[in-house]
Amino acid sequence: MMVTRFGISRGVSPREPLKNVAEMATLIDDLGFENIWYIDHQLGMKDIYATMNVTAMATKNLQIGTAVTNLKTRHPSVTACGHAAVDELSDGRAMVGLGAGWVAVNSIGQRPSKIAELREGILALKGMFRGEEVEIDGHKMSFAMADRQIPIYLAVTQPRILKLAGEVADGAILMGAADVDLINWQLEYIYEGLKSAGRDRSEIDIDFMCTTSVRDNQKDALDDVRSWAATQAATFTEWKEIPPGWEKYKKLWDDVMANYHFEKHLSLHAGHQDVVTDEWTQTVAIAGDVDYCVGRIKQISENCDIDRITFPLHSGGRRQRLETFANEVIPRVTGKK
Repeated sequence: MMVTRFGISRGVSPREPLKNVAEMATLIDDLGFENIWYIDHQLGMKDIYATMNVTAMATKNLQIGTAVTNLKTRHPSVTACGHAAVDELSDGRAMVGLGAGWVAVNSIGQRPSKIAELREGILALKGMFRGEEVEIDGHKMSFAMADRQIPIYLAVTQPRILKLAGEVADGAILMGAADVDLINWQLEYIYEGLKSAGRDRSEIDIDFMCTTSVRDNQKDALDDVRSWAATQAATFTEWKEIPPGWEKYKKLWDDVMANYHFEKHLSLHAGHQDVVTDEWTQTVAIAGDVDYCVGRIKQISENCDIDRITFPLHSGGRRQRLETFANEVIPRVTGKK
């Protein structure tokens, strides 16, 4: 199996004008990417719904979603209403990307959603999109703007949430590391969820978040993705089941978490990124020249049962980064060049 669908994920900093968001979204659309995911972080990024609505009006083909929103800062009814507006403006291109909540939740002193809460939230959203009366926390409600069953993707890393995606989600945003063995380990739990719910593999769309920097100078490429690698290290501290062979990184994860600043989440200037090693960074991300990156991405594409690969878009030279992905990397991964 070879992946032929590719997307982009990005955050919109408080300093970036929404006009620029529209221009960048138009470029992403014109280059042929399938989707755009936006980070929902109310303290560190531009408002998610303003961003998505601007994108909807500026593009013709891009699927548009949150990667990810959560049930703590956004009640399911708020998420349903906001996405319904995006869906209307885009003529049916909205997607919901939902997660347990990490930086957006921890930064306001709350805790991520439990598996039972996520299940309830996903089922409630599905019901609202169908125009049904739903019950959340004992309160019954209906959604007046119901028009389409907007697909709901669940961001997944660990076994229990991977299984949940297989059981109830329309899609999974697979996060963790650009490592074939880890990805396949994660996929087995999605399959378990599908089996327990009596669902077929075709009923879930699996989108792998593949953090990649293509630079001639490998040091520069590693520096691009080091902050993201630090974030992944910090999230691994919360894993209840450590994947086989990954125990050796536990001290690194703990060191990163001890130095982590949530207000500088994913910032290239965050101090916590200085704690991670090149080895760890290259394990969870892909950083190097075109040949190196194509080789790693092809390895994942050809050996993992995923449907789409999404590349987070790093700051600095974004147009060039997008054009490199579209014109040099993707054609070689898919065998068209």
